[in-house]
Formats: sequence, structure tokens, C-alpha cells
Amino acid sequence: MARVFFISPFYLSFFIFLIFSYAAIPILGDEYSYVKQVDPKKMGMRKEKLSHFRFYWHDIVSGPNPSSIQVVSSPTNSTTAFGLINMIDNPLTVGPKLSSKIVGKAQGLYTSASQEEIGLLMIMNFAFIDGKYNGSTFTVLGRNTVFSKVREMSVIGGSGLFRFAKGYVQVKTYTFNSTTKDATVEYNAYVLHY
Repeated sequence: MARVFFISPFYLSFFIFLIFSYAAIPILGDEYSYVKQVDPKKMGMRKEKLSHFRFYWHDIVSGPNPSSIQVVSSPTNSTTAFGLINMIDNPLTVGPKLSSKIVGKAQGLYTSASQEEIGLLMIMNFAFIDGKYNGSTFTVLGRNTVFSKVREMSVIGGSGLFRFAKGYVQVKTYTFNSTTKDATVEYNAYVLHY
């Protein structure tokens, strides 16, 4: 004969209370001691400012020392090169000529991410090597439809003088050589930083 256990509502409530109070202990206890509030002023975050940077991005795929190399070719017979991936270490110069003063490098990758048009996914760190920004970077991520007159991508963070950076870049093709596939692109970056 099977035995039936009966638990009084008081004991059931007490048992449920113990389970939920035990589950709440890590939230209130030392389990989350790795997180603490920080005073932004102690991290040098005094007043946010908006800076405008204008430079030229040189994508050199030709010659003996290219700054952009294809690491994955398009796996399909796509007219948009869908799936192609290029790694870059492109010079950033103050003027449109490659012989102008270099202020940094665009390091990262771009990939053909559209089946309908030439639309690139761009992931780059702009690493500066000049003046007070030497050693600082900001990161650009976004969609670049290369045949549009002006394109816009996001600034999503940074390091050094660009910690907590945010903003956007506007991009215009300055020159494109259809034979060599080399390109010079004007970047106007609007960056909020501390």
C-alpha cells in the first residue's frame, strides 16, 4: 500500500522561502565583488569633447608591398565578390597623395557582405602615430556601399586618448584605379571623447 505524504501549507511555505532566500544570497553577498562603481573624474573623464579628423585612407592592393591583401576569395561566381575578405594595414595621410605625411594606420579587415551590390563590412582600428594622439586608437565598424557618393560608419570605441569614444565617419572615394584596384578614400571622422 502506497503511503501519501502530506506537507502542511506552513512547512511548504517555509521550504519555498528557504529555497528563494538561499538563491538570493549570491546576489547580495560577495559573489559580485568583482564589480564596483568608479568615479569618472578619477579616470580622467572630465568633459567630453567633439573632434573632427580629416585624413586619407590608402588601400594599396597592387605592387610589391600591398597594404591590403586578400585572405579569402569569393567562394561563388558573384558579381559583388560576396564572401571576399581583405586584411589591411592601410596608411592614413593628411593629404590625398600617398607621399603626404602619414598620421596613422587603418588596421583591420573588410569583407564583401552583400549579394546585390558592392557592400563591404568594415572593421578597422585607426591607430595614430603622430602628435598628441600617438599610440591612441579609435575603432570603426559599419557598412560601406562603395559606389554611393558618401557613406557613413560608426565609431564604436577606442583606446588611449579615445577611451569611451563614440561617433561616426563620413567616407568619400577620392580616387580609384580600375586597373590596379588601388583606392584613396577621404575620411571625415567626428569623434566624441574625453
